[in-house]
Amino acid sequence: MKLDLTDKKLINILQIDSKTTVKQIALKLNLSPTAIYERIKKLEKNKVIESYVALIDREKAGRSFLVLCQVRLVKHNNTFISKFENEVVRFGEVLECYNTSGDYDYTLKIAVENMKGYRKFLNEKLTTLDYIGSTYSTFIISEVKDSTAILL
Repeated sequence: MKLDLTDKKLINILQIDSKTTVKQIALKLNLSPTAIYERIKKLEKNKVIESYVALIDREKAGRSFLVLCQVRLVKHNNTFISKFENEVVRFGEVLECYNTSGDYDYTLKIAVENMKGYRKFLNEKLTTLDYIGSTYSTFIISEVKDSTAILL
């Protein structure tokens, strides 16, 4: 699906606040509410808009300690890769997981309460997986930019 300028503006509005009403968007874009509604439905049908979520304040949820953890597998074969990926998606502490190039195979973004919570996660969950060779952790001191929006 090719996005026109109006689609892009509509997507940007929804990414900033997905609770913006069709009527409010219509006023901003000088279109009818019906036209906006139809565009939104088309974007959803074509999976340009995949879902709507509530973004939670990590501090208020008790998960303000962020860690980037790099993981190296013991071996690079389909069995170990599949096992690792199937396990890591089940860990609630893991916000993001990327298969990467370089010295490590994966980079995880992990949110826990504090250093003690990270140690517990590392010792009781992550490093109990047999196919993990090593890990390297980087602790986030402050967030300069934290966004889920892909502004068009």
